[in-house]
Amino acid sequence: MRFKIPQDVQMEDKIVGPLTLKQLIIVGIGGGIDYFLYTSLSQVYLLEVWLLPVIVIGLLTAAIAFLKIRGLKFTEYVLYSLEFYFKPRKRVWNQGGGEVFTSITTPKVKSKADKAKEKQLKKAPKDTSKINDISALLDKHSEINNIINHQT
Repeated sequence: MRFKIPQDVQMEDKIVGPLTLKQLIIVGIGGGIDYFLYTSLSQVYLLEVWLLPVIVIGLLTAAIAFLKIRGLKFTEYVLYSLEFYFKPRKRVWNQGGGEVFTSITTPKVKSKADKAKEKQLKKAPKDTSKINDISALLDKHSEINNIINHQT
């Protein structure tokens, strides 16, 4: 056996001990916020005042970094829970209540204004002199190309 084949490619790499890079960043940011709260509040207030915010932020940081509920990360679980609670659980079907699907192949329904414009265009005299000039020019050009191609 010459080559090692990776077996678990979906597993994140461990950076420091059992921590992945994401977990390390989350713990670093949460720990920094926690330390800032501790140093700023412990100098001014008693233990009962600063202990609660420090514990709450510490537990929230640990939950975001490490906790999995039913195989989902904590943040995904919270977002799915919010989606479940805020979206309606009952769906009501109304016949003809949705958006109408119009295909390319279905004929378009014309409004009265469109029909009036069409009638005006049909009644208007057509100026075909320019079209005749262009077609004559193109015919001459193609004849010249045919002559040149046959001579060579």
